[in-house]
Amino acid sequence: VQLVESEGGLVQPGGSLGLSCAASGFTFSSYHMSWYRQAPGRERELVASISSGDGTTNYADSVNGRFTMSRDNDKNMVYLQMNSLKPEDTAVYYCYAERRWYPSVFSYWGQGTLVTVSS
Repeated sequence: VQLVESEGGLVQPGGSLGLSCAASGFTFSSYHMSWYRQAPGRERELVASISSGDGTTNYADSVNGRFTMSRDNDKNMVYLQMNSLKPEDTAVYYCYAERRWYPSVFSYWGQGTLVTVSS
């Protein structure tokens, strides 16, 4: 099983960056996918999620309206388009996959990719 995020990078405030996550080794279309992030000295937090079924998305209040998450089940990929970036968006971003199959939960994490928003 692998979740491999694309390379992050340095972006100026107000700029945009797209992240992708390539999944392999599991039935991708059956998994609820999420992006989390962890800033220095802070706990990991949920940024966005997308359901396995109808592709319903949910966003943290802090990114709602600026970030867009999508998935391509044919390519086993998820994406996070980040616009109007702010310095407080600086963090390591992680791709996360989860499937709940009672009584078990199957979950996987990517290795993370650093996004730095700074002038």
